[in-house]
Amino acid sequence: MIHLQNSQFNYQFKKHMDMKILIVDDERDVETLFRQKFRKEIRSKKLELNFAFSGQEALDMLQHQDPPEVVYVFSDINMPGMTGLELLDEIKMQFPKISVSMISAYGDSENYNKAMNSGAKEFFTKPIDFESLRKEIATLID
Repeated sequence: MIHLQNSQFNYQFKKHMDMKILIVDDERDVETLFRQKFRKEIRSKKLELNFAFSGQEALDMLQHQDPPEVVYVFSDINMPGMTGLELLDEIKMQFPKISVSMISAYGDSENYNKAMNSGAKEFFTKPIDFESLRKEIATLID
């Protein structure tokens, strides 16, 4: 009986915690932009933003916790080293429950098709339409 109560308490506690999102982009100014655009959600503790500046750094962050606390990854496609599409493949293989959306400066159909066929939830082009991204994230929060 006590064990059941503890697990219910843990479930209730986790339900009220921030939703962790990982943004992956080799351009470091992206962090400031995202923190500014989502400041209300961060302040109200609906979102917790984490940042990685390479595909490998993102994988390392996800592998550090078992299971990962991140529920949504938003990754640039064009990065040095591991590309966003390679990162998408790794995440889908290792952490299939994590939703991943891709972003590219180029709205070409080849990257779009590769991303969607590899399991991307959404595909955004730069400059980012933050209202569309906010709606996408809202579906995960609710």
